Amino acid sequence: MLIKIGIDPVLVTIGGLKIHWYGIMIALGLYAGIQVALRDSARRGINRDQLMNLALLAAILGIAGGRLYYVVQNNPSFFLHNPAQIIAVWQGGMAFYGAIFGGALAVVIAAWRWHMPFWSVLDIGALGLAIGQTIGRVGNIINGDIVGYRTNGWGFEYTNPHTFGPPNTPVQPASLYELLISLALFLLLWNLRKRIHPEGMLAMIYLVLYSISQFFIFFLRDNIVILGGLKQAQVTALVVIALTLPVIAYLLRKERLNPPREAQPTATSPSTATEVAG
Repeated sequence: MLIKIGIDPVLVTIGGLKIHWYGIMIALGLYAGIQVALRDSARRGINRDQLMNLALLAAILGIAGGRLYYVVQNNPSFFLHNPAQIIAVWQGGMAFYGAIFGGALAVVIAAWRWHMPFWSVLDIGALGLAIGQTIGRVGNIINGDIVGYRTNGWGFEYTNPHTFGPPNTPVQPASLYELLISLALFLLLWNLRKRIHPEGMLAMIYLVLYSISQFFIFFLRDNIVILGGLKQAQVTALVVIALTLPVIAYLLRKERLNPPREAQPTATSPSTATEVAG
């Protein structure tokens, strides 16, 4: 079964200004991510104003990182000859690993500059990223800028002449798979957010599961092979997993050596008990 998508990637043109569906979805994804982060920040003792400042910084660095990573992994010679296209985010083309790296840099800066709790902020950042990415993938579906290999069965067929995908060619709906994966990750993280300890573990779970999903989904995506039959995102996924596992071990060891205060047994001497009772 083929789903034909004939939507123009440009929602409306006002004079020389073109408003793209992709840009709108990025904006909505950022808004949703911030709202989710705010909802989970109070119980973690994170200042709301500081979080809003961090959200702005993370949005800037995340978009910049996502675009630059996309440029590096998709025909960088073209962008070197057309440097103005590097900043054309509204036309589609974001590599989410770059957005993760940019967002992580923002958290490091916030922890240093505003003394925000690093691991807790990473956790709520993972929640925001997951829901923001889910919404952003709608823009990818409309654009046609994330497609799989040609198919003779189930898939998408882009019929609009301005599509970024291969026109009138049945392809695997890789963007839909990405959307469903992101949504599943968000629902999982949201349900685990109060159960998983220590702080920072939620973000590490997100990184590992997202990287595993990317390693397998890119076998379906029509991207350039760079190393041993693997694509750049798959290589990045393996590197991220390799770097994340030691962090998980560190967090677990840290919690074992320094258990939460409420989990520690407390002994009350008779004299203290008498004072309390009195």
